[in-house]
Parts: sequence; C-alpha cells; structure tokens
Amino acid sequence: MNKIKVFFSLNKSTKFLLVEAYFILAWARFIKSLPFSKVAQHLGESMTETSFSNNVENIKLIREVSFAINVMSRYTFWESMCLVKAIAGMKMLEKRKVESTLYLGTGKDEDGNMIAHAWLRSGSFFLTGAEEMNRFTVIGNFSKKNSLDSEGN
Repeated sequence: MNKIKVFFSLNKSTKFLLVEAYFILAWARFIKSLPFSKVAQHLGESMTETSFSNNVENIKLIREVSFAINVMSRYTFWESMCLVKAIAGMKMLEKRKVESTLYLGTGKDEDGNMIAHAWLRSGSFFLTGAEEMNRFTVIGNFSKKNSLDSEGN
C-alpha cells in the first residue's frame, strides 16, 4: 500500500514515465522470446557504438529513463532481467531521439558455467547492467544513432 501512495505522490511526468517503462518492458520481454535473428532487427546497427560524449541536454532524461526501467523491472510479473531492461531502455531513448548502445557479453559464473549479460549505455552513462558488466567480455553490440544527436541538435 505504501508503494501505491508513493506512486500517486510523484509528479505527472514521472508517473507517465514509469507506466511507459512497464509497458515497454512487456514489449521487450516479448521481443526476447523471439529467435535472436528477429530480435537483432530491433536492436540497431550491429557491431557499432555511439559516442561516449554526453549531450548535456540529455543527461536528465537519460537518468529518468534509467530510473524508470530499473524501478519498474522489479514490479513486472514476467522476467525483466538484463536483456529485457536493455532493450526497453534502448526503445525509450530511441523514442526520444537519444543515441544508445546495447552490449552483449559472456562470462563464467562461480561454478565455471557460461553466462550471458546485457547492458545499455548512452553517452558515458550506463542505464542498465553496469553493476555486472565488468565480469563479462563483450561479444556483440548494437547502436541506435538518432538523427538529432548525430547532427548535434
């Protein structure tokens, strides 16, 4: 009940962003269930990266999207782990014409088993997956370069 009170105490734009994140996470979970060849079509240009420089005007927006994705992923009744969060974050940034790069990595767990991880970066800010990314070797990345960022507008 407390969480509902907190939600309704938020400003209107934050509420809309959280609700949007919830629905985009659902879409991303569906996309993840498809064969990877189909998923890759939604991820952008393969084996390219966006700039590490920050567009100062986008920093607040990027942090808000990161917050919304990371908070709402805890409240979905479906699995919303690293790849789902990274895809959802990328889609939300794309909608707002903000560039991003999604990384896919592999590594080994404590038992020596192969594991995978995904994370999302925009400029120098990591929106999702940053807490684990250093344990993984990048095996692929996808970039969404949006015209407004590319032109410096």
